[in-house]
Amino acid sequence: MLTYRLTLILALSLLLAGCSSVITPQALPRTGSCTLGIDPTAPATTHIEAVLKAEGDFVVKQKIDDLMALWSEGAYVVNAKNTPNDPTDDQSWLDKDAIRHRYVRTVFPGAPSKADPADLQIVIEGDHATITATTQIGNEVSPAGDRWTLGLHNGCWEIESLTYNLEAR
Repeated sequence: MLTYRLTLILALSLLLAGCSSVITPQALPRTGSCTLGIDPTAPATTHIEAVLKAEGDFVVKQKIDDLMALWSEGAYVVNAKNTPNDPTDDQSWLDKDAIRHRYVRTVFPGAPSKADPADLQIVIEGDHATITATTQIGNEVSPAGDRWTLGLHNGCWEIESLTYNLEAR
């Protein structure tokens, strides 16, 4: 009976100790810029540029898990269909499952050999950044046709949205 009580007390103590632990940044899953090995003390622009470059590199290499680690929960992608002032014809992919599907079913089959953002115009306001970029995917160039938003979550810059085909016809 004494052994049973001691075992019960030990089990409850371990359970309570586990419940009272505090989640530290080290215990959080690595996401966004934190997956890229960037010096944490580097400027925000360095992290943001690295995320966008990595997104392009991962598209070319078709590394879906690495791509998805760059995106935040609740993220979305919008194809503005070259009518930036008319949202009624937009096509949207809402949340990470839909974004994953877009990469696998729409982007990867085109097998782009290059997907580089260029001419980045970065505006940072607190923990959010808006980036206008020219993107070249294969032979297609979209001057200032992409608008990205990134947010700082648990010390990591993550993609919150991409709206592309913003250049008017």
